[in-house]
Amino acid sequence: MDGSTAFRSTEHTRAVDALATAMVDLRMSPLPAPLGDRARLILLDLLGVTLAGARTGEMVELRKKWDSEPGSTYPIGGSTGTTIETAAELDAIASCCLELDEGNKYAAGHPAAHVLPAAIAATRLASTPISGRAFLTAVVAGYEVAARFGWALTRHSAWHTHGHWGATGAATAAASIRGADANEVAAAIDSSSALIQVAPWAVVLDGNFSRNLWIGGAARAGVTAARLARSGAVHNSGTIEHTLGALVGTLDTSRLTEDLGERWLTLEGYTKQHASCSYTHAAVDAVQSLRADAEWSAADIEHVRVLTHSLAEPLFRRHPSNRLGAMFSLPFVVAAAFVSDAIDVDSLDPRGATFSAAEAFSARVDVASSSELDALLPERRAAEVTIEFRDGTTLSATAPNPLGDIDHFPMDYGAVRAKIARLVGESDTAVIEDIVDSLGDTEDVAALLRALPIR
Repeated sequence: MDGSTAFRSTEHTRAVDALATAMVDLRMSPLPAPLGDRARLILLDLLGVTLAGARTGEMVELRKKWDSEPGSTYPIGGSTGTTIETAAELDAIASCCLELDEGNKYAAGHPAAHVLPAAIAATRLASTPISGRAFLTAVVAGYEVAARFGWALTRHSAWHTHGHWGATGAATAAASIRGADANEVAAAIDSSSALIQVAPWAVVLDGNFSRNLWIGGAARAGVTAARLARSGAVHNSGTIEHTLGALVGTLDTSRLTEDLGERWLTLEGYTKQHASCSYTHAAVDAVQSLRADAEWSAADIEHVRVLTHSLAEPLFRRHPSNRLGAMFSLPFVVAAAFVSDAIDVDSLDPRGATFSAAEAFSARVDVASSSELDALLPERRAAEVTIEFRDGTTLSATAPNPLGDIDHFPMDYGAVRAKIARLVGESDTAVIEDIVDSLGDTEDVAALLRALPIR
């Protein structure tokens, strides 16, 4: 090994050691109120979105044919008991299948959906009850680690954001719940990166449902890495240099520890109002602002031009054939926003009326990336929409960020609750809310989670 390679390994191991130490230190005192409040909002959002995802036709059919091992743990929205780890995987799949789960623009992905299934699985697997305080702290620690890896990683263009850097947060949460020390947490973080999913963008854009399993794989990798670390079978050896830092992309390790303990990426997430990739949201918001109180209709439009940032370029493909493909087609989602009042669970369902109308209208939608909008990243994920009418007039609107972004009309707890009520109904929302509200006081999270809705 030459000197430069040895230096890089040291750089990676030191950054992971520092992250692990900070996350273990987080357990030593009460969770700061802003982090606790944010964790509860994330949990309300993700548990509700998971239940909504579990009720889609795709997930109902998947659970029927899963042939899972029998057990006493129920996946959210499921009526057949299975093992703890199978329930966690099914929950992870459901959590992301509608593209409604919370995300983080600095991580360019979804930390919470990777972390929470692993935290719940580790809690259920624990030999002694896990308190709500320990659980919430582990979720925050996992989120922060995952988000920082997402922020530090510049992915190669072929890789989608799910299934790889998120495993580091899943490992952190699972190891923390198991009471791991700093060395063990560092070992779990590092070894989780050896268990990552291969996540090609092309699979997503083809509408292949396998994409929805990548988060489940990352959660499983996190739980497994925590076991390896606790057994002493692995240590922090610089694995991330060869996986996240070489195969998946390149790592700026300074971001793993930049302002650590002072800046919390956990506080800088976004919540989603539209059931589509977040890279479509600013454009949808612009369309909806143009349509508000408009006297014109889609029939009056000759052409629509959309400018956005280059992160959205993989989404420029057209003619989706299923829900997943539709959620990741910017021309299609923009077209759907012109022919439907909401981009929700039903509007991108191929069996619904909106789907065919959007497909027809999408021929009038052109999309392109803009270097000027790229210059605003990551703080602003902007889009500009210009309508050209058949009478020759034009109308434009720009959205600096998607609604729900931490910097642009963020959703508070009440707004998130209203979102979940629209998705799953008032009674089930009340059950989820009661679980989230009770976490801070419970001494047995696993028992509390048994109240999660199933059917």
